Amino acid sequence: MSTTQPTHSPAPAADTPEELEARIRRKLTRQRFMHLIGADLTVITPGRVEAELIMGEQHQQQRGFAHGGLIATLADLVAGFAGVTLIPDNYGLVTSDLKISYLHPGIGQKLKAIGWVLKAGRRLQFCEAEVWCDDLLIAKASATMAVIEPA
Repeated sequence: MSTTQPTHSPAPAADTPEELEARIRRKLTRQRFMHLIGADLTVITPGRVEAELIMGEQHQQQRGFAHGGLIATLADLVAGFAGVTLIPDNYGLVTSDLKISYLHPGIGQKLKAIGWVLKAGRRLQFCEAEVWCDDLLIAKASATMAVIEPA
Protein backbone atom coordinates (compact mmCIF):
# COMPACT_ATOMS: atom_id res chain seq x y z
CA MET A 1 0.00 0.00 0.00
CA SER A 2 1.30 3.43 -0.90
CA THR A 3 2.34 5.77 1.88
CA THR A 4 1.41 8.86 -0.14
CA GLN A 5 -2.04 10.28 0.38
CA PRO A 6 -4.09 10.84 -2.76
CA THR A 7 -5.63 14.30 -2.92
CA HIS A 8 -9.00 13.07 -4.16
CA SER A 9 -11.24 10.03 -3.97
CA PRO A 10 -10.21 7.34 -6.44
CA ALA A 11 -12.74 7.18 -9.22
CA PRO A 12 -12.81 4.82 -12.15
CA ALA A 13 -12.82 6.10 -15.67
CA ALA A 14 -16.37 6.59 -16.88
CA ASP A 15 -17.23 3.00 -17.74
CA THR A 16 -20.14 2.28 -20.02
CA PRO A 17 -22.65 -0.09 -18.38
CA GLU A 18 -21.21 -2.93 -20.49
CA GLU A 19 -17.60 -2.07 -19.51
CA LEU A 20 -18.53 -1.87 -15.84
CA GLU A 21 -20.25 -5.25 -15.93
CA ALA A 22 -17.31 -6.83 -17.78
CA ARG A 23 -14.82 -5.36 -15.27
CA ILE A 24 -16.77 -6.64 -12.27
CA ARG A 25 -17.41 -10.08 -13.82
CA ARG A 26 -13.66 -10.40 -14.49
CA LYS A 27 -12.97 -9.69 -10.80
CA LEU A 28 -15.64 -12.24 -9.82
CA THR A 29 -13.63 -15.06 -11.38
CA ARG A 30 -11.34 -14.81 -8.32
CA GLN A 31 -14.29 -14.70 -5.88
CA ARG A 32 -14.16 -18.44 -5.20
CA PHE A 33 -16.33 -18.52 -2.09
CA MET A 34 -19.22 -16.87 -3.96
CA HIS A 35 -19.04 -19.61 -6.58
CA LEU A 36 -18.82 -22.30 -3.89
CA ILE A 37 -22.12 -21.23 -2.33
CA GLY A 38 -23.78 -20.81 -5.73
CA ALA A 39 -24.43 -17.07 -5.68
CA ASP A 40 -24.52 -14.99 -8.86
CA LEU A 41 -24.56 -11.24 -9.38
CA THR A 42 -27.70 -10.29 -11.27
CA VAL A 43 -27.45 -6.48 -11.27
CA ILE A 44 -24.27 -4.42 -11.56
CA THR A 45 -24.58 -0.63 -11.66
CA PRO A 46 -22.37 2.14 -10.24
CA GLY A 47 -22.65 1.94 -6.46
CA ARG A 48 -25.27 -0.84 -6.45
CA VAL A 49 -25.09 -4.62 -6.87
CA GLU A 50 -27.63 -7.42 -6.50
CA ALA A 51 -27.06 -11.16 -6.12
CA GLU A 52 -29.28 -14.22 -6.06
CA LEU A 53 -28.91 -17.73 -4.73
CA ILE A 54 -31.29 -20.68 -5.07
CA MET A 55 -31.60 -22.29 -1.65
CA GLY A 56 -30.49 -25.88 -1.23
CA GLU A 57 -30.06 -28.15 1.77
CA GLN A 58 -26.36 -27.23 1.89
CA HIS A 59 -27.39 -23.63 2.72
CA GLN A 60 -29.52 -24.54 5.74
CA GLN A 61 -28.78 -24.76 9.41
CA GLN A 62 -30.19 -27.53 11.63
CA ARG A 63 -33.75 -26.11 11.74
CA GLY A 64 -33.98 -25.71 7.95
CA PHE A 65 -33.44 -21.93 7.90
CA ALA A 66 -30.87 -20.24 5.68
CA HIS A 67 -27.62 -20.34 7.68
CA GLY A 68 -26.71 -17.03 9.29
CA GLY A 69 -23.20 -17.25 7.87
CA LEU A 70 -24.63 -17.58 4.39
CA ILE A 71 -26.80 -14.51 4.91
CA ALA A 72 -23.84 -12.51 6.23
CA THR A 73 -21.73 -13.67 3.29
CA LEU A 74 -24.33 -12.48 0.80
CA ALA A 75 -24.60 -9.09 2.55
CA ASP A 76 -20.81 -8.73 2.57
CA LEU A 77 -20.59 -9.77 -1.08
CA VAL A 78 -23.07 -7.22 -2.41
CA ALA A 79 -21.90 -4.38 -0.17
CA GLY A 80 -18.30 -5.01 -1.20
CA PHE A 81 -18.91 -5.34 -4.90
CA ALA A 82 -21.14 -2.24 -4.85
CA GLY A 83 -18.03 -0.48 -3.58
CA VAL A 84 -15.80 -2.08 -6.18
CA THR A 85 -17.93 -0.52 -8.91
CA LEU A 86 -16.77 2.92 -7.71
CA ILE A 87 -13.00 2.38 -7.57
CA PRO A 88 -10.44 2.12 -10.38
CA ASP A 89 -9.68 -1.32 -11.77
CA ASN A 90 -6.22 -1.47 -10.17
CA TYR A 91 -7.52 -0.68 -6.65
CA GLY A 92 -8.90 -3.22 -4.20
CA LEU A 93 -11.54 -3.19 -1.50
CA VAL A 94 -11.76 -5.27 1.68
CA THR A 95 -14.29 -5.43 4.49
CA SER A 96 -13.19 -3.52 7.56
CA ASP A 97 -16.41 -3.87 9.53
CA LEU A 98 -19.68 -5.74 9.03
CA LYS A 99 -22.74 -5.43 11.26
CA ILE A 100 -25.77 -7.54 10.46
CA SER A 101 -29.22 -7.73 12.01
CA TYR A 102 -31.28 -10.86 11.38
CA LEU A 103 -34.96 -9.89 11.14
CA HIS A 104 -36.65 -13.17 10.15
CA PRO A 105 -35.57 -16.75 9.53
CA GLY A 106 -34.73 -17.49 5.91
CA ILE A 107 -37.37 -20.01 4.87
CA GLY A 108 -38.03 -20.19 1.16
CA GLN A 109 -36.69 -20.90 -2.29
CA LYS A 110 -34.46 -17.98 -3.24
CA LEU A 111 -32.23 -15.50 -1.45
CA LYS A 112 -31.70 -12.07 -2.98
CA ALA A 113 -29.15 -9.61 -1.65
CA ILE A 114 -28.99 -5.93 -2.56
CA GLY A 115 -26.00 -3.77 -1.69
CA TRP A 116 -25.31 -0.09 -2.20
CA VAL A 117 -22.75 2.56 -1.28
CA LEU A 118 -23.89 5.30 1.08
CA LYS A 119 -20.61 7.24 0.91
CA ALA A 120 -17.50 6.51 -1.11
CA GLY A 121 -14.44 8.11 0.43
CA ARG A 122 -10.76 8.17 -0.39
CA ARG A 123 -9.89 5.49 2.19
CA LEU A 124 -13.23 4.08 3.34
CA GLN A 125 -16.60 3.34 1.82
CA PHE A 126 -19.75 3.10 3.88
CA CYS A 127 -22.22 0.59 2.48
CA GLU A 128 -25.52 -1.09 3.33
CA ALA A 129 -27.13 -4.34 2.27
CA GLU A 130 -30.43 -6.14 2.54
CA VAL A 131 -31.02 -9.86 2.21
CA TRP A 132 -34.44 -11.10 1.15
CA CYS A 133 -35.84 -14.63 1.17
CA ASP A 134 -38.52 -14.83 -1.47
CA ASP A 135 -40.52 -11.64 -0.70
CA LEU A 136 -39.50 -11.19 2.96
CA LEU A 137 -36.68 -8.96 4.22
CA ILE A 138 -34.68 -11.28 6.50
CA ALA A 139 -31.54 -9.26 7.24
CA LYS A 140 -30.12 -5.75 7.08
CA ALA A 141 -26.40 -4.99 7.21
CA SER A 142 -24.03 -2.07 7.29
CA ALA A 143 -20.42 -2.38 6.25
CA THR A 144 -17.28 -0.32 6.16
CA MET A 145 -14.97 -1.15 3.27
CA ALA A 146 -11.30 -0.17 3.16
CA VAL A 147 -9.86 0.96 -0.18
CA ILE A 148 -6.56 -0.75 -1.06
CA GLU A 149 -4.26 1.26 -3.30
CA PRO A 150 -2.21 -0.48 -5.97
CA ALA A 151 1.30 -1.53 -4.94
